[in-house]
Amino acid sequence: MRALRIAAGASGGELAASSGVSRSMLSRIERGHVSPSVETLDRIANGLGVPVSRFFSDQTSRTDFSFVPAGKGIRVDRVGAVAGYRYELLGHQLSGNLFVEPYLVTLLSDAEPYVTFQHPGIKFVHLMTGRVSYRYGCRLVNLAPGDSLQFDATALHGIEAIEEGPVSYLSVVFTMRD
Repeated sequence: MRALRIAAGASGGELAASSGVSRSMLSRIERGHVSPSVETLDRIANGLGVPVSRFFSDQTSRTDFSFVPAGKGIRVDRVGAVAGYRYELLGHQLSGNLFVEPYLVTLLSDAEPYVTFQHPGIKFVHLMTGRVSYRYGCRLVNLAPGDSLQFDATALHGIEAIEEGPVSYLSVVFTMRD
């Protein structure tokens, strides 16, 4: 409970106020001197904005941490991929129900516009270099460095025109595991 409180950036007094549980009771619970009732756990969980089940999960066994130094992402060669699009995997999510694919996408000199990407999930695109016209369904958006998009990836989408190169962007796809 203490770790969750600290992670939430809350002091004992702040959690006491948001949960309706006295500061002294919270302190005794955190130190293992008192076993709280289910009702008290529920109030503390609400104060932290987490489900009660979070108190009973083994967070130390989670394996969803990845560090990729600059320029060291795993190059992914996709079968049937669009020519000239280079994908560099920047991380991974190993646990939980959410599958996350963060890629650095670089358009090589032979890259052509391609607007028929379509797949399950939510996609986030952040343009880093270059300028492009990006198609999402019937909408067309002009992107410059620093611009971002987020959308339902089941609609047709992709780069309609490369206005200025070189082009690189962060692409993150979020899907639920079966």
